[in-house]
Amino acid sequence: MVSDRGEGSGPQEHRLGYLLKRAQTRFARVSAEALAPYGVDGHELAILAVLAGDETLSQIEVAGRLGVDRTTMVALVDGLEDHGLVVRRRSPRDRRRNLVELTPAGRDCLEQAERARRIAESRFLAPLDEQTAAALLRALRTLVAEETAQK
Repeated sequence: MVSDRGEGSGPQEHRLGYLLKRAQTRFARVSAEALAPYGVDGHELAILAVLAGDETLSQIEVAGRLGVDRTTMVALVDGLEDHGLVVRRRSPRDRRRNLVELTPAGRDCLEQAERARRIAESRFLAPLDEQTAAALLRALRTLVAEETAQK
């Protein structure tokens, strides 16, 4: 493993967990600021993005795709529904399933908030050159894919 220890830096600044947590905290703050004008957070934006696909999904299916537990998903969908961004309806084939769909306002919000998210992500990655930023994203995808493959 490669070490980039600089003179005078503390031991925590070389630990992967510490660095990942600090980077994630900073990115969460940058994202929250970018998304605030649209009234959604990163979790809600992820739900809108999943619902924008071609198929109508149930709350449970959306939760599974995002790795969110059912209780949390209910609360998130409740909030999105309260803001008129999604509608929930019973499945005609299985009354136990709640299908969730974007409203026109939800599609507009998704489009605008997604643009703001991309700009925030670009700003976050700006200290890295293009090649390094692309390598970071590839490495993170690899790590996430490895976790998914082990399940």
